[in-house]
Amino acid sequence: MTDFQTAPITEVVKSILADGVIDDAEVTQLRNRLYADSKIDKDEADALFEINEGVKGKKNSDAWTTLFADAICDFLLKDEISPGIVDDSEGAWLIQKLEGDGEIDENEKALLNALKTKAISLPANLNTKLKTWGV
Repeated sequence: MTDFQTAPITEVVKSILADGVIDDAEVTQLRNRLYADSKIDKDEADALFEINEGVKGKKNSDAWTTLFADAICDFLLKDEISPGIVDDSEGAWLIQKLEGDGEIDENEKALLNALKTKAISLPANLNTKLKTWGV
């Protein structure tokens, strides 16, 4: 079993995706891992999208949606460069991640709704995409 606290994030992702479902225990372990240093970095944010893609359409823990949305919001909004704001480069990264598989799933919609609520401002390109995605 992978030790979520000490293993590289790539190994944590592999462990979670081994059965294609993220359960309550894995969500708790992942949350503890992600927030051990009180911040979400880019590798962790990328890993969250990889997990989300890998477990899409499965019977996952309800807590997964919350963790996914909260952690990505924290990555985008609790940075030193543009706190509270999704800047242009963050918006471009997010659009690329969201459009990677050609559809916006329910977890990604939850993320976008959370961003709309929490962000002081969003870049124009992201606002345009929100309208086309129906969010």
